[in-house]
Amino acid sequence: MKKITLILLVFLTIGKLSTAQKFDSKGWHLLGLEKDSIYGINLSPAYQFLQSHHLKSTPVIVAVLDSGVDTAHEDLKNILWKNSKEIPNNGIDDDKNGYIDDIYGWNFLGGKDGRSINKASDEKSRVYHEYKEKYEGKDIDTTAMSLEEKYIYNTWLRSAKEINANTEEQASITYIEIALKALKKNNKIITDDMGKEEYTIEELEKYTPKSDEAKKAKMSFLQTMKMFGVEADTKNTEIISEIEEYVEGKKSSFEAKDKPPFNYREDVVKDNYSNFDDKYYGNNDVMASTSKHGTHVSGIIAAQRNNGIGMDGVADNVQIMTVRVVPDGDEYDKDIALGIRYAVDNGAKVINMSFGKGFSPEKKWVDEAIEYAASKDVLIIHAAGNEASNIDEKENYPNPFFLYDNKRAENFITVGASSDMKLTGSLAASFSNYGKNTVDVFAPGVRIYSTLPGGNKYGNLDGTSMASPVVAGLAALLRSYFPSLSAVQIKQIIEQSATVYDENTTTLIPKTNTKTSLSTLCQTGGIVNAYAAVQLAEKTKPMLKETHKPDKQKKKH
Repeated sequence: MKKITLILLVFLTIGKLSTAQKFDSKGWHLLGLEKDSIYGINLSPAYQFLQSHHLKSTPVIVAVLDSGVDTAHEDLKNILWKNSKEIPNNGIDDDKNGYIDDIYGWNFLGGKDGRSINKASDEKSRVYHEYKEKYEGKDIDTTAMSLEEKYIYNTWLRSAKEINANTEEQASITYIEIALKALKKNNKIITDDMGKEEYTIEELEKYTPKSDEAKKAKMSFLQTMKMFGVEADTKNTEIISEIEEYVEGKKSSFEAKDKPPFNYREDVVKDNYSNFDDKYYGNNDVMASTSKHGTHVSGIIAAQRNNGIGMDGVADNVQIMTVRVVPDGDEYDKDIALGIRYAVDNGAKVINMSFGKGFSPEKKWVDEAIEYAASKDVLIIHAAGNEASNIDEKENYPNPFFLYDNKRAENFITVGASSDMKLTGSLAASFSNYGKNTVDVFAPGVRIYSTLPGGNKYGNLDGTSMASPVVAGLAALLRSYFPSLSAVQIKQIIEQSATVYDENTTTLIPKTNTKTSLSTLCQTGGIVNAYAAVQLAEKTKPMLKETHKPDKQKKKH
């Protein structure tokens, strides 16, 4: 999720100032409690352990299903997966996999004319209008329905209930619009006084205005930024643009009941969406114009380590495969399912999915893809989401609970976002989704410094979107140094080695001031620990054959 929109959500749900302390937080997520007094993943001792035991790594491919990646970034270009079976830009499907010139991966949001979907509607609106004529006002006999039909009908009923605009939410948007209007007015005064159109919050803090009017505008602007908890390196143009997008998206959502969403897919991709066999669509533009999120995620996993520039990723021998399936809006189930299959078929052993949504009408396609990944020994890591909700109770997709049986995917890890006391005063991030049965483990997801598009740019982002790649990086590290261990074993190692903190460690239930422990928020009750994980992996014997039965625990739909 975008930095500013996430800040707005947190502010609207909590309504209080940030408790962050001033300290150098760059790379804090890699540090450890014992040596650094930081609630990170304790990575340095993990590498020391591997070196002292003379363990060697083998390359591991990690597929990043996301918004795209800046393939020219200085800290990423040397660790990107490249399809050796394809001759670049010859217009021929050299490896005969159905995707022409898929050098770095594939863009499932692209059209054959080179265009790409950047913006998409929310799935709730798509579901509501797709089945409105079929179900609205009709006397429906659910006893005659198949399981699939019943799932679709119940999904539509939920969309019809939720599509009515929430009065409280509308009031919140009105408040944000007023704040935005004031921001834009003050920004105009500031830019005229500074003589330039763009500046960071840090630059504004250091700037001495020439006029009294500009002094007042500066003070007001900075007060709003402090209230929202905006980072010092954030630009004014980014703040205003993302708040405008947030307001526009919310207003479109409010109008969705009476106005069907624009079909961006039909305009650009032009596939037969209802036919899963129509799968050779898209293009090879894996960067498009929306690669900020995916670039940041990729850096967290595997930005080139120890090269003296930028930052270090978690894993040191990884190739990042780019699979573009995330627009500005809700993802399409077909793209997610085909993206997973593409990653598996092209050698990925770990898949990171830092996205999510509340509706999944074609969940069966995604379920089948997750099962396919399991059959090929591929581990999937998924972000829990940023609504500060209990996803044991609230729908959240993709998830590991299969629709039509009692199985739970054993190759799927759901990750919540943790913080550090110096940053927020709570071990659990205030925005993170949680769930004793649904979320497996927590990992750092607040103020995570990583790569940004632009060739040599970096910055902080927040979200479970940042926590998930921390775990994906750890999974890749383990699969690299312990290649004989299965995906299920790696999942077990990550979870069993997580650090569980006692009840004296301040943890707040997200969106509240109620104290709790992580054991109430996720299955393991812990934060991933790289050092403990490699120690456990070194003691774990490879399984010649998976003998454990699927987890029968299932979430209700």
